[in-house]
Amino acid sequence: MNWLFWALLSAVFAGATAVLAKVGVDGVNSNLATAVRTTVVLVFAWSVALATGPVNAVWTLPRKTWVFLALSGIATGLSWLCYFRALQLGEASKVAPVDKLSVVFVIAFAALFLGEALTVKTAVGGALIVAGAVVLAWN
Repeated sequence: MNWLFWALLSAVFAGATAVLAKVGVDGVNSNLATAVRTTVVLVFAWSVALATGPVNAVWTLPRKTWVFLALSGIATGLSWLCYFRALQLGEASKVAPVDKLSVVFVIAFAALFLGEALTVKTAVGGALIVAGAVVLAWN
């Protein structure tokens, strides 16, 4: 199984997440809903980690790994807080495509900070994602 299989599976679960979260956030403070979801993710992720690998390796992770995973966690938390609030205020079928503009930001950030190639193909693909998000979010 290659990266494409896992990426498609991720997309399926992300799609389910939007619909389930939309129902779950109804009538609840969006920050509280995010905290509940995050707690479930925390327990689930540690359960998988404990079941599949040597968890004591966590103590040997380099400082750089800790820093960047912590920053990634903060970014994820901020993203989820904003996403849940958007879901509370808008339609899931409009919120999710706008949220997927993250792909365009990944393309730009990867080119700027990781030195990944920004080709005509990636630029056109990014532009199509932007166009799709605009069309789907349009009232």
